[in-house]
Amino acid sequence: MDGTRRAHIKAGMEVGIVLKKDQHSGELTFGTVQKILTNSDRHPYGIKVRLTDGQIGRVKEIK
Repeated sequence: MDGTRRAHIKAGMEVGIVLKKDQHSGELTFGTVQKILTNSDRHPYGIKVRLTDGQIGRVKEIK
């Protein structure tokens, strides 16, 4: 599945995101989606989500 398409992401899914501070290194942070923050169907850099621990980033990997 693709992290750039909103339809592939649902609350409760395990995902890997890139936090704003990690954009240059590309380091992934893993967690569970609490809320989808991007309103559009697609985003070239990944759909922005909030994890259950409060961290916000763009989805790069879906488990």
